[in-house]
Amino acid sequence: MSGCGSGLPEVSRFKAVDLDTPAVQTRGRDAANSLVIATLQARRSVLPRGSAFERVATPVLAANARAAESELRSARLRAEAQSKNWLPTLGPSVSLTSLSDAVASLVLDTVLYSGGRKKAERAFAKSDVEVAAVNLSIDTNARVHTALMLYLRGQEARETAAMLGYALEDMKRFEWIMTERVKGGVSDMSDLNVIRHKLAKMQAQFSAESETALASLAELNAMSVRQLDDVQGITQLALDRHGAQPLDVVLSEAEKGRSIANAQIDRAGYLPTVSASLATGGGGLRGTIAPSNPIGIGMGASLEAIKATEEAAGRRVAQSQEEANRRLAKQEAEARALSRQLLEAQALTGGAKANLDLFQSQYDAGQRQVMDVVGVYETYAAQAEAEIALKYDLVRSRLDMAKDLGLLADGSKI
Repeated sequence: MSGCGSGLPEVSRFKAVDLDTPAVQTRGRDAANSLVIATLQARRSVLPRGSAFERVATPVLAANARAAESELRSARLRAEAQSKNWLPTLGPSVSLTSLSDAVASLVLDTVLYSGGRKKAERAFAKSDVEVAAVNLSIDTNARVHTALMLYLRGQEARETAAMLGYALEDMKRFEWIMTERVKGGVSDMSDLNVIRHKLAKMQAQFSAESETALASLAELNAMSVRQLDDVQGITQLALDRHGAQPLDVVLSEAEKGRSIANAQIDRAGYLPTVSASLATGGGGLRGTIAPSNPIGIGMGASLEAIKATEEAAGRRVAQSQEEANRRLAKQEAEARALSRQLLEAQALTGGAKANLDLFQSQYDAGQRQVMDVVGVYETYAAQAEAEIALKYDLVRSRLDMAKDLGLLADGSKI
């Protein structure tokens, strides 16, 4: 992760990567020392290169404020500082020897035995980096998901408006025919009012879809470093739910490591700590043996609570895995159902179009009334709109799964 660079030159998907830079070398060491970070870096985006989705995701990520990256870098610096916690420390000391004299000296302190506390502090700092890295991955995937959802909403509204635009032209022609028939006394005014009502309803829907498309595009452009008005089309994603571990589970595992390390720190507080200090100015060498936490009647319960904390961390991982499996199974089932429904809708739309063509030819031959054709045309338009909605719902379900799996951006380029 680029945030593991510890304030060194930034590496992102929008800049050339020099494999000899300290940032990349530091990131490689982090990956080698952390299974969580290595797993995150190994993830590959399911967005096809050059597709409309990839063309939306790239400028949206370039405009990302990446607050989570700052948190990752902060955690990385804390871990680097804790990695040296076994070294002696040097600090000033001021003591009052009498009512009128004060003695200042430098004290060199070193811990000879901490009962595992120092090691646990280093493990806690490392786990803190892993948690920050997973949060950065979650944040990045969520941003791409939000942008693609806005794009899909705009594309769906635009496609629906285009279909309604053609329907409006035909309905206006039907209205003109009926108007002329009413003028000639062939048809009743009530039929003309029905057609005008249908036309007004369709016009209102067309306006609403056009406004939705404009609003979605405006919101999407606000997230991007460049205008995305020229991006068109959608992509059906090929996705396997077993291809990667869900990010929520990875986060739970990282938090488990941090909780266990914190519990080990608390447990070490009840063990004796052996330290030595050397003061300048004649203070001499001094050693101390004492636990960090006071030993009292409730110590047993405190130790049991620490043990329970470790067990609870493991249970949270299992619960997170179960919830993720349920969610992914539901999404996969919904995707299969939507895929089947889309095929059915396409067949129904084709049948409605064939029926409309038949009624149109019969009308031209004088075998059908205008209202008969108008009713069939309205059925065809409704079915075409339902097909469009199902097509985009299927893409949304795939994107939801890709977001949960953390596959909307390359992990090595986050």
